Amino acid sequence: MDDGADRAIRLINVTKRYPGQRTPAVDDVTLTIPGGEIVVLLGPSGSGKTTMMRLINRLIEPTSGRIIVAGRDALGLDPTELRRHIGYVIQNAGLFPHMTVATNVGLVPQMLKWDKRRVAGRVDELLDLVGMDPATFRDRYPRELSGGQQQRVGVARALAADPPVMLMDEPFGAVDPITREHLQDSLLGLQEELGKTIVFVTHDIDEALKLGDRIAILDQGSRVAQYATPLEILLEPADAYVEQFIGGGQTMRLLQFSRVADVPLQQVPEAAPDDDAAAVLERIQAGRPAFGIVLDEARRPVRWIHPEDLGGVTGPIGTRGMDTATPIRARSTLQQALERLILIEHDWVPVVGPRGAYQGTVTLGTLQQAIKEMKARSRDRRTADGS
Repeated sequence: MDDGADRAIRLINVTKRYPGQRTPAVDDVTLTIPGGEIVVLLGPSGSGKTTMMRLINRLIEPTSGRIIVAGRDALGLDPTELRRHIGYVIQNAGLFPHMTVATNVGLVPQMLKWDKRRVAGRVDELLDLVGMDPATFRDRYPRELSGGQQQRVGVARALAADPPVMLMDEPFGAVDPITREHLQDSLLGLQEELGKTIVFVTHDIDEALKLGDRIAILDQGSRVAQYATPLEILLEPADAYVEQFIGGGQTMRLLQFSRVADVPLQQVPEAAPDDDAAAVLERIQAGRPAFGIVLDEARRPVRWIHPEDLGGVTGPIGTRGMDTATPIRARSTLQQALERLILIEHDWVPVVGPRGAYQGTVTLGTLQQAIKEMKARSRDRRTADGS
């Protein structure tokens, strides 16, 4: 399975019927999970969310329908071969207790006949990636780890062969709330770097809102009650079932779970260190606001630059200007961004996405206006529903 292929997952009219049951566990579901996104399947017990996940990697077989994984018909592939290209993380990590951490993580690469040196290098790389020092943890056994550490090893194992797709079935449900929050934050950090296609099953609405790029809210009988972004679900729940499922406190949830990426970012003139000073000055004077931002070769923000920094300068702008504040991540919540902007001395803060690449800027006023507009939309919808 080519990592460069289409990484989307498509369920097309998928049904699963078990013998002796009157109603299907999954009933004619059609759903597209875009490549590079986290899609959360959210619903109560019996809504078919775990069944749908297991259908994707053929732990169970569909009664009818088609499943396309990373551009290939999953039902036309050897099931074992398919699973080697799909990372799978379950509750309690599912580690083999008689194997060391290194052996657990390196299991799939060994099955793929990687040489020992390559496997060892990949194990150390992944332990580093999930925040576990290889020298400390490589030779430990699962019983010597905390629940949170076991889950980190489970994530490392799922990533071992660099699969384009990951399935995560209630992976953080068995740990305490503080550890769970740390694991969620770690997953978001990893996703920014790796951009996997992730299907994540949970019954926790707050976890879904925090992690999901999109959320599929499932009702009994695997009815997809709503499939949308967290912001769309908070502002415009599709029906009474969705509204009941997400509960009250919409205004606080907008702050806690809406992301900086959900608001219109302000753009300022851009420049690179090698750009000609006169050209940059002209660009700044022609735009609004009357300053620019200097980006490095990877489009990471470096400095603000103002007209007074460029007066009489010839040639490249070089290191002129003033360091920016530490950027805000596009995945940060509005609450996190507001807290940052209140505490720092800078009026403008750059916003960055995956790999720290610049996306735009925010100010306290930007966020306050965005929140007002979100609240107005939510209020208008409730008024319309009540009329």
